[in-house]
Formats: sequence, structure tokens, C-alpha cells
Amino acid sequence: MFPWSLFPFSKDMKDQMNQMNPNEMDSYIQGMMKKMFPGGWDGMMNPNDMMSGAQSFMNPMGKQEQKSQRGQSSPSSNSISANVFESFEDIYIRFQVPSEEWMKQLKIFHTSNQAIIENIPEQGERQVITLPCLVKKKGAVAQYKDGILELKIPKSIDMQYTEIDVSDKY
Repeated sequence: MFPWSLFPFSKDMKDQMNQMNPNEMDSYIQGMMKKMFPGGWDGMMNPNDMMSGAQSFMNPMGKQEQKSQRGQSSPSSNSISANVFESFEDIYIRFQVPSEEWMKQLKIFHTSNQAIIENIPEQGERQVITLPCLVKKKGAVAQYKDGILELKIPKSIDMQYTEIDVSDKY
């Protein structure tokens, strides 16, 4: 039988919880977090960045504006700002192509885990984008509308795996 009597869930505990000051509880939790993470929250993810993935899905070209507002450096002139996100079945890559001349010289390739964009913004330039998962060799589609090029690449479900023998020999 489980020793439920060891847990402090009683009427007295409930009364103590009702009498606690929220400010004291917050300072206690902050103190415990500082003990657990000596560097504090400085090394952790910025809470404002937590939903950046969702925002990039909703506003594909707004990410660059948000970075410049926060004081971070914007992408160099030699590269394009591409948003990569995935659905259940596909990987999407969106980036801005401001002129029709760029579309004429643009070349796009992909491997099983990378997308390669060539000749944009200038002839001979090359940008490699690492994809979040494996993709199929065929079935990719590109659509250009209102200055935005969207690539849709179907995901590959790799169910093959190999067992690795672990022996007792050192």
C-alpha cells in the first residue's frame, strides 16, 4: 500500500495555502530558480521569442522587422531572409523576391535535408537552408505571389532503422 500519510495534503495545508501572500510565493520561486540556474534567466530563452515560430507563420515577412526593433542585427545584404516552418505533411520555405528580374535568374535545389537557393540577390550567390526534417525527392512546388516565393516540399517518413549491437567488451 502507498504511504499517503507522508504527503502534506490535509485541511491544515489547504488553510496554509489560502493564507499565503502571492508576492512572498513569487519571491520564493524566483529565489529557487536562481539557485537552480546560477546565471539566472540571462542564458535562457527570451520569453518574447517563445512565440516567434507562430508569428512567422502568421506574418512571414514581419520577422525581419521585429529583429530590427529589438536591436538585433538584420541579415547581411548577401543573404535573403527565409522563414522555414512545417505542417504535418510538408515543409514550407518563404522568402521575399522583390523584383521579377530576380525570379528570372533564381535557381532552387534541394537535398533530403537542405534547400539551396542560387543567384539571389546577385548572380553567383548561394544560400543553403537546413530543413527541420527529411523531405521527399519529388513533389516540391514553388509559388510566387505578391513578391513572396513559397516553396512547399513534402516530408519523407523514414521508418527504416537499424539496431546497433551493444557488447560487453570494452
